[in-house]
Amino acid sequence: MEAQYIYIGLAAAFGLFMAWGIGANDVANAMATSVGSKALTIKQAIIVAAIFEFAGAVLAGGEVTSTIRKGIVDTSLLVGSEELLIYGMLAALLAAGTWLLIASRNGWPVSTTHSIVGAIVGFAAVGIGVDAVQWGKVGTIVMSWVASPLTAGFIAYLIYVSVQRLILHQEEPLAKAKRYVPVYIFFAAFTITLVTILKGLKHVGLHLSLQDSYFLAIVIALVIAVVGAFFISRIKADPKTEKKDHFYTVERVFAVLMVITACGMAFAHGSNDVANAIGPLAAVIGIATTGSIAAKSALPIWVLVIGGVGIVIGLATFGRHVIATVGKKITQLTPSRGFAAELAAATTIVIASGTGMPISTTHTLVGAVLGVGLARGIEAIDLRVVARILVSWVVTIPAGAFLAIVFFFIFRLVLP
Repeated sequence: MEAQYIYIGLAAAFGLFMAWGIGANDVANAMATSVGSKALTIKQAIIVAAIFEFAGAVLAGGEVTSTIRKGIVDTSLLVGSEELLIYGMLAALLAAGTWLLIASRNGWPVSTTHSIVGAIVGFAAVGIGVDAVQWGKVGTIVMSWVASPLTAGFIAYLIYVSVQRLILHQEEPLAKAKRYVPVYIFFAAFTITLVTILKGLKHVGLHLSLQDSYFLAIVIALVIAVVGAFFISRIKADPKTEKKDHFYTVERVFAVLMVITACGMAFAHGSNDVANAIGPLAAVIGIATTGSIAAKSALPIWVLVIGGVGIVIGLATFGRHVIATVGKKITQLTPSRGFAAELAAATTIVIASGTGMPISTTHTLVGAVLGVGLARGIEAIDLRVVARILVSWVVTIPAGAFLAIVFFFIFRLVLP
């Protein structure tokens, strides 16, 4: 009985540490475009992230959790030695959290999903046996890591090219911005609202038909677009500043839009990536309380709250390092470019979240920022920064796996 409380206590502590790492590294990605394009200050970004990441984690964080919890390891091989899975999940949380601490300190935008999946695969292959890893499932997850930056990059490229054609390259860019930006606001609000309804409301107990969901999303998006249009219509041209910066007022219009996409990105991120911290935590609680792996572990609300709280603290304490890399160093961001990147990334995450695929927010957003850079020509991108990011991505899985193996054997020796 005492061992049960030790397991749950350690899992909660390591889960909080892992969630802190997600906040320090991944949420910084979600907010980096807003801060890099000066649409939000760092303080405002932390407040937005605190509210929407927390809401996403608590309301919509259940779907992906099941993949991280049960999909990667063949648990049928562990019947009779359930404590091995507990040691493994504890090791995975501590390993991934440690790697995220190192990466965030150096300003590397690595993938928290990579970190935890690498850690789980590492302990399973060495601690249980290579057969225990469901390699087919790992394969699909790995494919999604390649597909997500390409998809987001492609969508971001198209969105930014449309912004250039419809607004920036026109005779009167401000008049065109006032006409078209409410349309962009509608699409952004529609995408984000739809995922909230389809994923988030399940956990609250509201079940709407698909038709009703789409109808509700359209109505809410229209309301947000009308409110956005009202604020945009009040933005006046500033001829003095525009002599120095031709698109100054147009970019102010896009800054309104950036705030909306930042909220959506934070919600989408909270719903997807909280799974990385609480999936293993939920597995430990399930085994410690029921004594068996087969039992479907219910997800207590306090587990989602731990995830949400950890994420917010991580961003507030350490987030600035990664924000600097993604928001300022890859390519020069303005509100219109940042908006294109964020909407593309949020759309990709929405699609992935709906299918239960644990993609990497980091890869998605970096892919989207590169897509926006490419729309302006390859010289607009700092390729040295991109190369450093790619190296940190490659190192993440082996680093997570190695640390998890070390911690796994320590726990096996030390824990009851």
